[in-house]
Amino acid sequence: MNLSFHIAKRYLFSKKSHNAINIISSVAVCGVAVATMAMICSMSVFNGFEDLVSKMFSSFDPELKITPVKGKVFDSQSPEIIEIKKLPEIQIFSEVLEDNVLLKYEDRQVPGTLKGVSDNFNKLVPIDSSLFDGTFKLSDSSNYYATLGIGIAFKLGAHAGAVYPIEIYAPDRNSKINALNPLSSFKNEAVYMSGIFQIDQPVYDDNIVIVPIELTKSLFDYNNEISSLEIKLKSEKDIEKTQKTIGKILGENFEVKNRYQQQEASFKMMSIEKWMTFLILCFILIIAIFNIIGSLSMLVIEKQKDVITLRNMGADNQLISWIFLFEGWMISIIGAIIGIIFGVLLCLIQQYFGLLKLSDVDGTFVVDAYPVQVIFTDALFVFFTVMAIGFLGALYPVYYLSKKWLK
Repeated sequence: MNLSFHIAKRYLFSKKSHNAINIISSVAVCGVAVATMAMICSMSVFNGFEDLVSKMFSSFDPELKITPVKGKVFDSQSPEIIEIKKLPEIQIFSEVLEDNVLLKYEDRQVPGTLKGVSDNFNKLVPIDSSLFDGTFKLSDSSNYYATLGIGIAFKLGAHAGAVYPIEIYAPDRNSKINALNPLSSFKNEAVYMSGIFQIDQPVYDDNIVIVPIELTKSLFDYNNEISSLEIKLKSEKDIEKTQKTIGKILGENFEVKNRYQQQEASFKMMSIEKWMTFLILCFILIIAIFNIIGSLSMLVIEKQKDVITLRNMGADNQLISWIFLFEGWMISIIGAIIGIIFGVLLCLIQQYFGLLKLSDVDGTFVVDAYPVQVIFTDALFVFFTVMAIGFLGALYPVYYLSKKWLK
């Protein structure tokens, strides 16, 4: 095996009598390098977008969220929930009561989702960093306050610090609908608008209104019931361990989700797009590998005299086949190494200098330049993928040509 590799290396870097072999080999290396570089760059861009979206959601989603499997609400004073609140790994928890409502401001009406939270909600998630206007405030001695998503605030035509309150309507779940007087079947509360947040995610910006949980309990006629318990841990390293601990305490009637699981559909879609793009680039790599077939074909023909010499020295067909197989494989490996180096360099340049813009006008998108993030495991996966495809690409022509020429 070492002898085959040594001879293959000499063949690869030595001058050939036919210059076309050198040209085809160089083209093969360049083709593999370009395809590998494209893989690294595309995967890094998807990683960058995934990291960007994760940071957006992290300004609103808690580290862990407990919700019931069936129904909308559960008892916040049940023994299991009380036990969870006392866990030493938990730094902060916030009780949340969430449901759909109708919002009315002056002559505009918009449906939305009312999210009642505890007073420490701004310590649970960095909502203050996402404020577009105003301040995050839940209540004072005389009034309740609301913080709206930028989308729903625009639909209402409301702004932070507005003089007029926002009226909130919700069906009275303890009364029947009165066809003669439908308004009597609704309960309503009024809140003043303290701020506007912008997460740059429509699921939040266009729907969520944050208010004190006391207001939602009064509006929906609940006492100790909550729709979720949101948790922040003392250390992010304990998330997986604490998630399992809480799951064991609660059993099958509750779901305990981390940030990824709370937005599982979004992240799965991005992951599918990432690996579909990778698969398409693999097909392009396979096309580039075809150049190796031409290079090996000409090399086998040129080295007929060397093959006879090796046979006279005792070499069998297997050893000779491995020589050409190693040469084809080395072309792929060299191309992969060059492609990974240039791909990582391009990504680092983009990461620190942002040369490739999303738009010519700054501020049009959430970020001005394409976000990138190089992950070592992705680069390693690309390298082994190129090696595997390169080996398979060289395997068939070597054995086919060996039957025809190595007799």
